[in-house]
Amino acid sequence: MMTYQEAEAFLFEQLPMFQRVGSAAYKKDLHNTIELLKYLNNPHEKTRYIHVAGTNGKGSTSSFLASALKEAGYKTGLYTSPHLKSFTERMRINGLPIPESRVIQYVEKFKPIIESLKPSFFELTTAMAFDYFAEEKVDIAVIEVGMGGRLDCTNIINPELSIITQIGLDHQQFLGDTVEEITKEKAGIIKEKTPIITSVNENELRLIIKSIADSKGAPYNDASKYYDISTIEETIPHWKCRANSLKNDLSIDFELGMSASYQLQNLKSVFTAIDILNEQNYSISEQHIKDGLKNVIVNSGIKGRWQRISNDYNKAKIIADTGHNYAAFEHLIKMIDKEEKEKLHFVFASVNDKKLDEVLSILPKNACYYFTQAKIPRALEASILKNKASEYDLLGERYSSIEEAYEAAKKNASDKDLIFVGGSTFAVAEIPEL
Repeated sequence: MMTYQEAEAFLFEQLPMFQRVGSAAYKKDLHNTIELLKYLNNPHEKTRYIHVAGTNGKGSTSSFLASALKEAGYKTGLYTSPHLKSFTERMRINGLPIPESRVIQYVEKFKPIIESLKPSFFELTTAMAFDYFAEEKVDIAVIEVGMGGRLDCTNIINPELSIITQIGLDHQQFLGDTVEEITKEKAGIIKEKTPIITSVNENELRLIIKSIADSKGAPYNDASKYYDISTIEETIPHWKCRANSLKNDLSIDFELGMSASYQLQNLKSVFTAIDILNEQNYSISEQHIKDGLKNVIVNSGIKGRWQRISNDYNKAKIIADTGHNYAAFEHLIKMIDKEEKEKLHFVFASVNDKKLDEVLSILPKNACYYFTQAKIPRALEASILKNKASEYDLLGERYSSIEEAYEAAKKNASDKDLIFVGGSTFAVAEIPEL
């Protein structure tokens, strides 16, 4: 039998993986997914699901929900992507990653069909997750869409409810050049007569989602009309927050385990989803919600969301975030501005298929930049990134690896400075302390 390292290498090297190689891994239909699931006797039909799509916030929203469900006593599956450190992070049950031994078994199981079907990495891992959750008899699984919605291979399921989080410009080469086109793709997860929740801010995008929901007889829920979420005190490590119900004037005070201003909009969908689940005879109490939101990192394994790597008073503060598009950076820059610091050291990387101009145009010009690249074929070369950034008066040095850039930032920063690592999920993934 192969080792886990051999199994992981097979998955990464033999199957086209979007996060690493980009468009070569993208499949525009569900054919391979359908065939893979047939091969496994359709395990996706044996489990209850929550389906979550969106440009930003879908991983956090999925993790919050999975954490609350776990606290309520449900055996809860969670499927997210990409992983940061280990492939096993992608599929979890009650926060625990799939055992390495099971990954080996699945790779051996899939080998006969891989040769003939030639699935992508994401198609195979999605089928693996559905089979794993079915074999383990989870009570419910929260499934994060990989990209888009309509043609995403997770869109084979019939969920208890669906959620669309924030929408912005990302992956335009696949999903469309406007937010309206992208919204229609995301809304492709809406199923007949299945509740759809959205926390989208823009009214014109909400109208698109509502129109598609109405055409399918799917109950439409605008989370912003149901809940208002606010901060009471921005303490470290957990913010103190309040959720006010706009339906019945009730409120819940809670501690937020992923403390970031951009999470407040995501939480509107989380609270609305829990209300709908309770209407469907789930039993998730106020205490379960409080515990789920506070313990979200332990219960879901999520990393890289405004994560404080170091808050030692004798060293520079270090914060990392996987946000990588314009909409994400609008929030991140506001949060960076609020942090007390003498100087900002920005470890910055990107990928070669992103439209960078919008992001670069809003990045702080008074920071010291460390331009670098992740260890993936899709990485944008650090020299190209540095030259492009200089057009926007963003100045700094080039480094050949994330580790080299990160160590340089730590060496140069004083104990009153802030080091921020971002621009790419894969940059954050290579931080040693993560």
